[in-house]
Amino acid sequence: MNEKIYKTVTGSGAASLATGILVLTTGIVAGVLMIVHGARLLSCRKKILL
Repeated sequence: MNEKIYKTVTGSGAASLATGILVLTTGIVAGVLMIVHGARLLSCRKKILL
């Protein structure tokens, strides 16, 4: 009985860890893309306002 519970908890922990890594990676990539595109907009600001 205890071994079955241990396997279930271990599988759940592994899935939670994988989900956390995926969310962290996605957040970092989205943040970098937003910074790059924001910098590009700021550099073209004069062209946009004319």
